[in-house]
Amino acid sequence: MSDQTVLVVDDELAIRDMLRMALELAGFDCLEADNIRDAHALVVDERPDLVLLDWMLPGGSGVELLRRLKRDDATCGVPVIMLTAKTAEDNVVQGLEVGADDYITKPFAPRELIARTKALLRRSGGAEDKSTYQASELVLEGDSRRVSLAGETLEMGPTEFNLLRFFISHPERAYTRGQLLDQVWGANVYVEERTVDVHIRRLRKALQTDAQDYSVLIQTVRGTGYRFSTKGTDIT
Repeated sequence: MSDQTVLVVDDELAIRDMLRMALELAGFDCLEADNIRDAHALVVDERPDLVLLDWMLPGGSGVELLRRLKRDDATCGVPVIMLTAKTAEDNVVQGLEVGADDYITKPFAPRELIARTKALLRRSGGAEDKSTYQASELVLEGDSRRVSLAGETLEMGPTEFNLLRFFISHPERAYTRGQLLDQVWGANVYVEERTVDVHIRRLRKALQTDAQDYSVLIQTVRGTGYRFSTKGTDIT
């Protein structure tokens, strides 16, 4: 079996069985929960590598659990894929803005879910680049996956970390949303371009502290996309 564990949180037994079989066939260990309380306990106690989280759950919504996980320093780094039958743009964006790293709308093919799971785990692992990058007082350490600003450690999710790592290693060039999807999410993974905008907002928020505001380094290029640049800012 794999040394990677996925927690499946869904109140429908048939869906959990289907997901468990697909995950185990792909080589993952699998944990299951059918409610928010048990799911939170498993995340805290077992520290899964990734959570597949249904939107609608007994006793509340998956978004409520997601907020709780992202508020806690001990669990905020756990990657989360939302499973939802809600396809309205506002619902999708809400899940992403709360802290989900990806989402899949029901019904979905098990092969798609496995591909998205593997892609997110690759992004979260960060083994491809152990370098350290610096832009003035902003420092990104690839080896420890730590970002600091003027010595203060910044909290950000795995996707925001990978976005920042790509930007800081490719400064002063504008990238389209499609190019960012290919470079950060992977060319073989389908993610809608609006997802990039949500993670850009989250990255900018993470780059703001009480003492420093480095969110200005992530610049919007009208008609193109985004770039990382110190030009036109007070940061040198």
